Amino acid sequence: MNKLWKWLVTGILSFVLVGMMIFCYSVISFHKGKRQSQTQVNTKKNESFSGDERTETGEITILLIGDDGRDEDEDGGRADTLMVANYNTATKEPKVLSIMRDAYVDVPGVGMDKINAAYAYGGAGLTKDVLNETFGLPINYYAAIDFNIFTKLIDDFFPDGVQVNAETALELDGVEIEPGEQIMDGNTLLQYARFRMDEEGDFGRVRRQQQVADCLIKQAKSGLPITQLPRLLGEAIGYVDTDVPYDILLDVGKNFLFGQIKELQTLSVPVEGSWSFNDYTPSGSVLEIDAWENRLAIEAFLANGEGQ
Repeated sequence: MNKLWKWLVTGILSFVLVGMMIFCYSVISFHKGKRQSQTQVNTKKNESFSGDERTETGEITILLIGDDGRDEDEDGGRADTLMVANYNTATKEPKVLSIMRDAYVDVPGVGMDKINAAYAYGGAGLTKDVLNETFGLPINYYAAIDFNIFTKLIDDFFPDGVQVNAETALELDGVEIEPGEQIMDGNTLLQYARFRMDEEGDFGRVRRQQQVADCLIKQAKSGLPITQLPRLLGEAIGYVDTDVPYDILLDVGKNFLFGQIKELQTLSVPVEGSWSFNDYTPSGSVLEIDAWENRLAIEAFLANGEGQ
């Protein structure tokens, strides 16, 4: 019996020791990745952001901003991509709203302009105010990422590439893509998601962005490099300008890791039949929208997932 007890105690201590080693390795790797990337992120544009309080429903709403990193380009630092991610921690349901960048809205303190201009005028904070006032959409947190960083993170998290069924042939920034099932690296995936130089314009681009988001979620659920995951997560958090608390990031990341995330649901705003083109504005060509109709569509989507 003494011998058996000895083996049992030894086994338990060995298990605890291995667990502690794994934990320490994960923590060290996480912070190493975070330190290496954090110095390259400029957070000044969004340092005044103050999110709306979370409700007791367990939902998290995050403003996602794609920034091409050029404050002095022809867009004057406007958001290149604007999305809102909603995640229900109880039901594990992810939802994404894609906001057309040419939607013509009232920007507080500025007047009527394209919605992506709010980011140039006042960063994530002013963009949140526009979403609050135009669509009644509460925003708890924000996450802004430079496109150059996006390509690096995709290549790091998915070293074998991302499988995408390209819907059309396109060419952007020296990248040529043919239609059909294929593996894309980070830069190819970025150009596929950014392209808008055809007759569909932003509508086709938003659809492809939603397709890319769905592909990333599915591929993340099917497997990520486990041994490198702590370092990669630290690197990702360091590279992304965000105020999402670590405990939320780790909780959602755990759900992804164990395949608990449900199918992604998407909605494009403005919704069908709620907008019209207008080329004669101080902002150039815009989408004039029925804000109330879109507000109702967003409420219905977040309540029961009925998107378009």
